[in-house]
Amino acid sequence: MKNLKKTRRVQIIVLAFVALALSTGLIGYALQDGINYYRSPAEVIAEPPATNEVFRMGGLVAEGTIVRGQGETVTFSVTDGAETVPVSYTGVLPDLFGENQGMIGTGTYVNGVFEASEILAKHDEDYMPKEVVDSLKESGVYVEPSS
Repeated sequence: MKNLKKTRRVQIIVLAFVALALSTGLIGYALQDGINYYRSPAEVIAEPPATNEVFRMGGLVAEGTIVRGQGETVTFSVTDGAETVPVSYTGVLPDLFGENQGMIGTGTYVNGVFEASEILAKHDEDYMPKEVVDSLKESGVYVEPSS
């Protein structure tokens, strides 16, 4: 009788571990496409991602680089002070988007150009996304906003 209880207990524990491993694997597989890693322009230049990898990139919009093309296509460059990456975006830009302003874009890196599918701009005078501030501080370009 004791061996039967012990065997059942071991079977239940093994089954629980198998179920846990299976559910963890399924969750990881489901989230695979939904995770977008952040990269600074210096990281993109140093180690270019695969052309099919969707990631986020941010920095300051370089001065004098905004060029509005046919329709809603806009090209500009993003810099973190160390490197500059050209960006192409088709769509309506946020109202606060401008030169020397912080931005984060989501997209892919194809043939040396970051093709953005979404652009986010800062939402007030002092706010800048944490990732952008961190990358600007690393390159020594960040200046604390005056209060």
